[in-house]
Amino acid sequence: MKDIQNHRDDRNIDIDQVGVKGIRYPVTVLDKDMGEQQTVAEINMYVNLPRYYKGTHMSRFVEILNENSRRISLRNFSEILQEMKDRLNAESAHMEMRFPYFINKSAPVTGSSGLMEYKCAFKGSLNSGSDLVMMIHVPISTLCPCSKEISDFGAHNQRGEVRLQVRFKKFVWIEDLIKLVEESASCEVFSVLKREDEKFVTEQAYRNPMFVEDIVRDIAVKLSNDPNITWFTVESENFESIHNHNAYAYIEKGKAHMTQKP
Repeated sequence: MKDIQNHRDDRNIDIDQVGVKGIRYPVTVLDKDMGEQQTVAEINMYVNLPRYYKGTHMSRFVEILNENSRRISLRNFSEILQEMKDRLNAESAHMEMRFPYFINKSAPVTGSSGLMEYKCAFKGSLNSGSDLVMMIHVPISTLCPCSKEISDFGAHNQRGEVRLQVRFKKFVWIEDLIKLVEESASCEVFSVLKREDEKFVTEQAYRNPMFVEDIVRDIAVKLSNDPNITWFTVESENFESIHNHNAYAYIEKGKAHMTQKP
């Protein structure tokens, strides 16, 4: 049958990324406590398209996923990118994998356990060099230092979210990054809290008031002191309880260029 995609295109324009988006697919993620965790990811896969081709072969992206269905993980991320380049005759390949990750957390006083969901992602690219970024979204609790200072009693507090991206030399556990973030907030967020636990987290937040500026700076200090982290961005956003706006802060540090192949 005639291959329309391989027909010549006369507009003389390269396409940076073309492919498939929003594929929901089962994947395996390394779990620090359990070894592995099965989850369902939303996957985007792209390659570049030279100016002389009319289109790419969309079905080949899905074929690559199906052929790797039992072993899609961070371990073989670069292998899948290389396969995309080879099968689609591309100079560059890019894949994003976004997924929920679950950790069983115990309440601070009663020890009541429950699953906490964290939004995570891996983003990888391969052309003349390679690049891999890990992303996590961590829910946190904050208490306003200004509100505490000016009030006779109490202070406004709220949930927030820290969004972290890192590049690294050696493997990084998702759990370790989550712990680093949670320890930088006024207090952690839990899925199950009894009355004794609620008292504890309320008082802990009151003893540890934090602006979004404090949170991103504390996280930045910890990541900057880690020789394994080569680049990072950290965002902190408070979903303000008494204001008609959110509070937000952002820091980026390190070199964002791709790592050259040896």
